Amino acid sequence: MIRKITLLIALLLANSLFLLAQEQDPVVQAIIKEANENSQLEALGHELMDGIGPRLVGTPQMKKAHDWAVAKYAGWGITARNEQWGEWKGWERGISHIDMVSPRVQSLRGTQLAWSPATPKKGITAELVVLPMVKDSLEFVKWLPNVKGKLVMVSMMQPTGRPDYNWEEFATEKSFARMKEEREEQTKAWNENMRNMGHNTRSLPGTLEEAGAAGIVASYWSQGFGVNKIFGAYTKTIPTVDLELEDYGMLYRLVESGQKPQLHIVAESKDLGVMPTFNTIAEIKGSEKPDEYVILSAHFDSWDGGTGATDNGTGTLVMMEAMRILKKAYPNPKRTILVGHWGSEEQGLNGSRAFVEDHPEIVDGVQALFNQDNGTGRVVSISGGGFLDAYDYLGKWLNPVPQEITDEIETSFPGTPARGGSDYASFQAAGAPAFSLSSLNWSYWNYTWHTNRDTYDKIIFDDVRNNAILTAILAYMASEHPEKTSRTKAVLPISNRTGEQLEWPTPRSPQRKGGLD
Repeated sequence: MIRKITLLIALLLANSLFLLAQEQDPVVQAIIKEANENSQLEALGHELMDGIGPRLVGTPQMKKAHDWAVAKYAGWGITARNEQWGEWKGWERGISHIDMVSPRVQSLRGTQLAWSPATPKKGITAELVVLPMVKDSLEFVKWLPNVKGKLVMVSMMQPTGRPDYNWEEFATEKSFARMKEEREEQTKAWNENMRNMGHNTRSLPGTLEEAGAAGIVASYWSQGFGVNKIFGAYTKTIPTVDLELEDYGMLYRLVESGQKPQLHIVAESKDLGVMPTFNTIAEIKGSEKPDEYVILSAHFDSWDGGTGATDNGTGTLVMMEAMRILKKAYPNPKRTILVGHWGSEEQGLNGSRAFVEDHPEIVDGVQALFNQDNGTGRVVSISGGGFLDAYDYLGKWLNPVPQEITDEIETSFPGTPARGGSDYASFQAAGAPAFSLSSLNWSYWNYTWHTNRDTYDKIIFDDVRNNAILTAILAYMASEHPEKTSRTKAVLPISNRTGEQLEWPTPRSPQRKGGLD
């Protein structure tokens, strides 16, 4: 009993000291006050997502976003610039209209994929066909002439448009199990047939194009109601469109029943040739150690099925708002506070990899990097990233953060370095202490990640505001920390996959010319 009372007294004392320290630090209090009483998040989100829209690499909208960010920072008295790191295929999305015109008339829900070639101005009208079941590639080659002048459906027809959680809630256990078994068998057969054809999802469209197809019709369901993932086209002269599951399934069934449905497709877009690609860099210069850096990190680009709100509009807003607040509450940091809004993360961390490659002096001077990417939710996880002593400094930096925020966060030390996934991995590979501020799910993977539903209305601004407070305080504490952070690497664990000890990742060069083949 005495030990329990002693522990309780110690905990109460520690909590009192924490609250006292928090109350006495005017910078921390100024950060919290500014974030809660003068938030700019909603306005920034509206301007970026609703006004500028999606930010696909190589598009005019991406460049417009970079220029917008530089202007915003200038308005806050923060030096900012766009820094070119490469070139990409230039493309601009136009209007997409997809209509069934036979055996009846119905407007369909879908869009052209990124970098899709345009249709003629008046569009194209053609019959749909589905892929055959073949025993080998020779049989598929014999079938190929059937696609001439046709629209080819290249995705498996899903047996249900209800996500599994809906089945689990309402179906009998037996019915749910049967559906899953049938779906698994259908998926296995589809994948085996694709291998028999000698193709995959990347190679097939080009082969169909060479055989004279009029266009490619796909449907990449994201396992949620009304939601598809929208990626890039693999054709050079014919359009590629994605249809939502419900319309795709209807058309597939019409083809199979012999009714020969026809679509009229208008897909307006512009091939803009070769376009420069950028990172936007802003900084508040350090007053004592300007060559040491606290970096705020978020990728700026997005796919363009939606407006890139949670991937990675919210990460962008967190870093911009944190910088705005720091400029007001902490205008003369000890170390330089730099923010990187990276381009072309979606194609392989290209912007951040280019920055690491082009600025070794900054990488050498990194005190800490904080990256936010995976959705709109409040931060719930921070790992030490494989740095042996990360606990010693991250633990101290988290102390002044409001308890209502830190109560939600689980930390793991020393953790392991990332091998991809988001831009902090580019810096970890170079040995710089970089950390992911990982967010609560909010159905991110099914409903907003790379989908047609990643839009402003999915942003949870209470969570984003808490993330901005967390980031600003971490940046302040890292800047004020008396010593340079340790880069000692932990001994990595044994891989469950290979049975061998994991090795630290090494830096990879970016793709500096993309989409130009």
